[in-house]
Parts: sequence; C-alpha cells; structure tokens
Amino acid sequence: MDIGGTTREVVDSLRGWLAGAAEPEPLVVTTSGSTGRPKRVALSRRAVLASVHATERRLGSSGAWLLALPASYVAGVQVVCRSLVAGHDPVLLEEHDGFAAATAELVRRGPFALGAAERGDRFVSLVPTQLHRLLDDPDDVWALRSYHTVLLGGGPLDPALRARAETAGVRVVATYGSAETAGGCVYDGVPLDGVALALGRDGRVRLGGPTLFEGYDGDPDLTREVLVDGWFLTSDAGRLDDDGRLQVLGRLDDVVVSGGVNVPAPAVAARLREHPDVVAAEVLGVPDEEWGHRLVAFVVGALDLDAARDWVSGAHPRAWAPRQLVGLSEVPMLANGKPDRLRLRALAAPEEQGQRP
Repeated sequence: MDIGGTTREVVDSLRGWLAGAAEPEPLVVTTSGSTGRPKRVALSRRAVLASVHATERRLGSSGAWLLALPASYVAGVQVVCRSLVAGHDPVLLEEHDGFAAATAELVRRGPFALGAAERGDRFVSLVPTQLHRLLDDPDDVWALRSYHTVLLGGGPLDPALRARAETAGVRVVATYGSAETAGGCVYDGVPLDGVALALGRDGRVRLGGPTLFEGYDGDPDLTREVLVDGWFLTSDAGRLDDDGRLQVLGRLDDVVVSGGVNVPAPAVAARLREHPDVVAAEVLGVPDEEWGHRLVAFVVGALDLDAARDWVSGAHPRAWAPRQLVGLSEVPMLANGKPDRLRLRALAAPEEQGQRP
C-alpha cells in the first residue's frame, strides 16, 4: 500500500491498514534518497507493530502523540501508528499555531496533567534542528517539559544539545534506525527488545529482528545486497562503547545528515565544480549544535556563499546547499594526493567564516 495525500488522508489510510483482521499488503514508504535515488521500502504490519510495541515497552508507557514530522516518511508513520494503537488520534502540528498550541490541544483531548512536575502520557518525535529551535522559546520549553519523552532521530544528537534539553527539564531519547527497520530500533545506543545488533569487520552496522522490512519494492537486486542471512546491512559505520552502547560514527557512503536531511557531499562537490568560476571544491560535514552537522563547501575560485547555495539548488534540493563556504587559494592535500580532511575541518570554525540559516 502506497501512502500519500494530505496528512489527514495518511492518518486515515494508516488507521484502516492497522484495523484489518488479516495481515494486509505491505506498506510502501519512500526514503528521502540519501544516495540521490529514493527507495521504496516495503514494511509488513507485523514489522510496524513489532516496533510500536517494543517502543512502548522501552519507554514504559504509551499514549497520544504529536505529529511534528512528515507523515509519509517512516518516522511520521510510526508516530501515527503508535498513537492509533494506543487509542488516540495524533495531533497534527501543521493544524496549530506553533508547538505550544499543538501541545495544549493534546492536553485538552485527554486526562493529562500539563507541567514539568507531572508528565502526561504524551510523546513527540523530532529531529535535532527542531529541538534546537524549540529550546529557544520559553513557551515551547514549557510545552516540551510536559512530554513523557521526546524521541530524537534523523541525525546524530550533539552532546551539547542533549545537555541543554536536560537542563531545561526535557526528557530526550536518541533513536537510530531507518525505513528498513520500521523506524528507530536502537534507543540511546541500546537495541529495542528483539532487535539484533552487530558490527561487520569494516565497522558496518548490521541490524536484525522482527522490525526488518520485506524488501525494496521493484528492486530485488538491491534487496539481496542489503538483506543478507537475516541481517540488514546499513550504510553506517559504528562502534560499541565500554557499556556496549552503539555509537554511530557516520555514513559509509559519505552522506552528511544535516537538520534531519541526508545530503550526499560528493554530489554537492561535483555540482560546485561545474560552476564556471570554481577551480576546485570539496564538501564536508562538520559538527554543528543546531543542525547536527552543517555542510561546508571549500572552494578555490570566485564564488561566495549565496552564489554557491543558489548554484547547488539549481540542480539539487535546497536542503543540500552548503551552509558555510570557506575560500581557499588551494585545497590542502595529503601525500597520497587525497584532500586533507583534517586540515579542511580545522578551517571550518564558525567564527572564521559566515554561515547561512
């Protein structure tokens, strides 16, 4: 079953999909296209419900959810399904005048107590950029405190952002997963019940268990590449810390996750090199408190940041445009002829160059 239409239409479609007596046809969720080509991920109802119930067990509660993410992507699908399974229609952020107003509507619909001292059984999923901005508004902070848990996915959680949320009295749980795992399946580095986690010899993160997808709709070859012996081979590298918790080190395919959007840095660099005023260009992601990572363009040539953003946006989504540009006389190179990424990242300090929101 493909999902589409308005957010309300998606919610109604998922309601019917969950209600059937027999196992329905798989739900097809389209990915954001981190490699430049979106994939159609087929999810069984069994997998989605396995994720819903495992999340409930891990959080220790269930209840109503605020939908603050696109309903057609897997994170939004899971918000809708978790809320419906718990017996609540999700509140849609897009139908209200801001986060605090949407939270107030969530409270109005049920016997919830609003306040930091007595959290109601309500939940929300956000990406780091959303949380960063909400923490800047006192009314939104007050609303955030009223949630049992704020799930944070779509990119790495900067330790400074987590500390800021905790200081504000907001309970945050960082999630890791993908459409192929029916959404987040590792919470704060620990797999949900029933989810298997292993690392390949190259550090590639492998995931298994009942939340795995059925395959890529219309692409059996790619399915065979990533579904091997009951394991989903992710495109991420990771390590286990001393407590056995997963630390995701980054994408094996050099994709930068910025503001919850997967941006293929090589594609952006290739586009910049096509500009007539550019001699050479490299693109990297560097840690950023607001965006998780910000995309930085290192350019040899007569090109400023606004022109670079417009040029990239002419061929790719605007979200792929660099947020910082560092002008160079030449790209620093290693002895093997490859760009010196450590030196480039050292040049990307925010106080050195302008950035764009």
